[in-house]
Amino acid sequence: MVKLAKREEQIMQVFWEVGKAFIRDVIPLLPEPKPHYNSVATMVKILEEKEFLSHESVGNMFQYFPLIQKEDYQNFALKDVVSQYFDNSYPRMLAYFAKEQNLSEEELNEILSLIKTKKS
Repeated sequence: MVKLAKREEQIMQVFWEVGKAFIRDVIPLLPEPKPHYNSVATMVKILEEKEFLSHESVGNMFQYFPLIQKEDYQNFALKDVVSQYFDNSYPRMLAYFAKEQNLSEEELNEILSLIKTKKS
């Protein structure tokens, strides 16, 4: 798997949300400034080459759908961030967020609860 550019990620967010879509249906769901149709079509083609999307023919148009699950990309992207910025240490990453984001005791307890639930 490869890291996606910002606009590629935005496009993938749309596909993860809606599932199948035509390019014309994706554009209104993208953040401002809205890219031109041709720009989105080019990025969708790149996402197909990167094997994030595929398509099926519907009449004379292509309907695209994700090949990569959002959770799989999240795991990949998070591992990349932890590797690049926190020396492969999840505890360092959590400590950073606890300190820099001024997490409340309630939020920290919620994180601990989620971790305990996942380990069970």
